[in-house]
Amino acid sequence: MKKTILITGSTDGIGKLTALKLAKDGHEIYLHGRNADKLKVVISEIKTASNNDTIKGFVADFSDLEAVKNMATQINKELSKLDILINNAGVYKSRVAKTKDGFDIRFAVNYLAPYLLTKAILPLLKKGNASRIINLSSAAQAQVSIEALEGEKTLSEMEAYSQSKLALTMWSLYLAENEPDLIVIPVNPGSLLNTNMVKEGWGFHRSSADKGRDILYDLAVAEKFGNASGKYFDNDRGGFGAIHPAGDNEEAIHTLIKKTNELMN
Repeated sequence: MKKTILITGSTDGIGKLTALKLAKDGHEIYLHGRNADKLKVVISEIKTASNNDTIKGFVADFSDLEAVKNMATQINKELSKLDILINNAGVYKSRVAKTKDGFDIRFAVNYLAPYLLTKAILPLLKKGNASRIINLSSAAQAQVSIEALEGEKTLSEMEAYSQSKLALTMWSLYLAENEPDLIVIPVNPGSLLNTNMVKEGWGFHRSSADKGRDILYDLAVAEKFGNASGKYFDNDRGGFGAIHPAGDNEEAIHTLIKKTNELMN
């Protein structure tokens, strides 16, 4: 069955690879990028490589939360439904540590932006067919500092990245519990995959980016994951596993979601 699919951060890395693989199956694909010219080029590339003309895109810089809101408005206007959302966009290293709103850029792009976007387009997902939300977590997870989330405490790049990824994973568990008609799966696609983000951040890789592409593809469309909502998939281990213990309890999740709602309202 043809699906309508949105993949954020899909002009590069495993987002782009996943988009191409899904496009070859004939699905309607919506890409996302922060640069309009690059997005246009990638749309053309994927159309040609997949022989699929139903490839479109949206532009937004996810470090700008107002831009995320505007993108969500555009999506709600242009789409009648959404079957699959892959929240793939992410950042580790950046020349700018803080956003114009005062948030650490890793918290903004890796957690607050997908939170805002998903919340805004939930009605479209609820109109989809057994809709799935795949949230890109990481093996790097660390206890979330509410002060750091608020932008009141400065962290190292790795600390901020790890905390933002645990925050995303905790929210995924909350979303799965509170939206039982949707399938929500947080995933570590694999450590140190061969992507530009890994090259810039660590300078070396351990695994092919195809490893991440293949698990995102499967989580998005494979029937065997149709009952996996609220479970964390760790692709380093090749199966479901536990999230960081600091985030695996109702009180911590409640505190995080309450503060996030306060910050976003």
